[in-house]
Amino acid sequence: MRKQHLLDYPEHWKPVAAVFSALGDETRQKILLLFEKGEDLSIKDIAACFPLGRTTIVHHLRKLESAGILTARRQRGFALYSIRPAVILDALEKLRLFIDEELSETCRQKEPGKTP
Repeated sequence: MRKQHLLDYPEHWKPVAAVFSALGDETRQKILLLFEKGEDLSIKDIAACFPLGRTTIVHHLRKLESAGILTARRQRGFALYSIRPAVILDALEKLRLFIDEELSETCRQKEPGKTP
């Protein structure tokens, strides 16, 4: 057990945690699934797809934006959101590396017939 991370949370893990935390909500997942490749969507476009108030949609968009998953740009007085796939891919890659480098050896040691 590596208890040191309970007191000293790795700085490089914070963006990964933010991405997975943001993606842990079904509504935010549905918002991401609305986007087509290269598409920008306004709050109005997104809100029209949900039986939720505009304030709730803005809350979800801010969570996705603060995690770096979405980016917003202003155009003619309103915000257009676009997905930043590299942020999601980076989080997935860091998780994959953690599993591959840190957990794979542990898992192999626990396989039947293997000695720890």
